[in-house]
Amino acid sequence: MRRLGSVQQKIPCVFLTEVKEEQSRKRDCQQFQVVATENVNPAALEANIDCALATEKLDGTCCYVTLYKGQPYLWARLDRKPNKQAEKRFKKYQYSHRSCKGFTWNVEEDFKTVPETWIPAHRVKHHNGQPVPDEHGHIPGWVPVEMDNKQYCWHSSVVDYEISAALVLRPSADDEGMLEIAAVPLAELLEQTLELIGTNVNGNPYGLGCKKQPVHCLVSHGSIRIRNPPPVDFQQLCSWFQESPEGRVEGIVWHCNDGTLIKVHRHHLGLRWPDGETCLGNKPVVLHVDGMVDEYNNSKDLFTSFSRLNGHCFNQLQEIQYDP
Repeated sequence: MRRLGSVQQKIPCVFLTEVKEEQSRKRDCQQFQVVATENVNPAALEANIDCALATEKLDGTCCYVTLYKGQPYLWARLDRKPNKQAEKRFKKYQYSHRSCKGFTWNVEEDFKTVPETWIPAHRVKHHNGQPVPDEHGHIPGWVPVEMDNKQYCWHSSVVDYEISAALVLRPSADDEGMLEIAAVPLAELLEQTLELIGTNVNGNPYGLGCKKQPVHCLVSHGSIRIRNPPPVDFQQLCSWFQESPEGRVEGIVWHCNDGTLIKVHRHHLGLRWPDGETCLGNKPVVLHVDGMVDEYNNSKDLFTSFSRLNGHCFNQLQEIQYDP
């Protein structure tokens, strides 16, 4: 299987987009809506999207595995954002020019501070040694997930640095219609980006776990394939999202042969998300978290709970239960 692109930057929409001055369906605090036109993005055509691999766009929070303190570590997404004064100046410029092109940032003064361990994402441009903000005024980046940081407690629940493993949801090697959750060595995930999904992430659209038994896991980007994707056509995509059982997803990410990533989100097409049952949440899943229970250092953690259920199958991902 070819190595798929990692998500280090905002991914462009498969259609050209326009901004409408109406309440965002995706963000409550946003008073405008980015919607797709019916015109295919030239970037998608250049990347030969018709030959691309279509995968499910997952609704969680983006993560990255790379080295920290000499060992593979999970990193959480943290974008550097402008402070209030700079953001006000940026929005005023955007409003008057109907564009952000030509706006000048002072990275040292205009942006909120980030932890010393913060690193910019790959492909972030630099000028005079400083990272350059994207068109949204953000500098995408990462911070390492350390076990004592309560801000990232749900990230921490899916990694164990003592055994250097992560809980990963992926298609089963034995049955492509089934999922598995496995303890995967972090070394095997190096330089991959993944999505953290679960009970306490983004409103839990997949119905994982509950407050007393929270369930979280990582999903490698590009690992959940769409078997029968629709053609890249506005109307056919709308119909597929609304009528196909396989279309009960947040969106599609196309992995093109040249490494380009292209996406479409239901909100781009004016469709709701979440909207009832999800394709992922309804799939059967088997737990493959082997090893002796006492190998794990905390009897109440997710690794221990899943290891007690090693080999157990659930009819649906959203039915996973364990003894806390």
